[in-house]
Amino acid sequence: MRVTRINEFQALEGRGDELRALVESFLPTIAAASGCLSCRLLQGQNAAERIVVIEEWQSVEAHQAAVRNVPPDAMQAAMALLAGPPKGEYFSD
Repeated sequence: MRVTRINEFQALEGRGDELRALVESFLPTIAAASGCLSCRLLQGQNAAERIVVIEEWQSVEAHQAAVRNVPPDAMQAAMALLAGPPKGEYFSD
C-alpha cells in the first residue's frame, strides 16, 4: 500500500541551516532507494530550525529498508544538531 512518511526535525537554536545541509546530503540515498516515489525537504520560513521531510513510498517496508542505507555517522551527526528527538509518522490516502 502506498504511504506518505512525514519526518519533523527541530534543530538547536541557530543550527537550522546546518541541519538542512546535512539532511540534504543523505536525501539522494533515500530518493534512489527501491520503492521511493518522491522525497522533499522543507525548512520553516519563520522558524529556520524546523525541518520537514515528506516522502512518498510504495510501502512502509520499502521506507524502513531504505533508512538502513543512511550511513550511521551521518545519522549521528544529525542527532547532534537536534533540540529533541525527531518525529515521524506514516499516512495513507
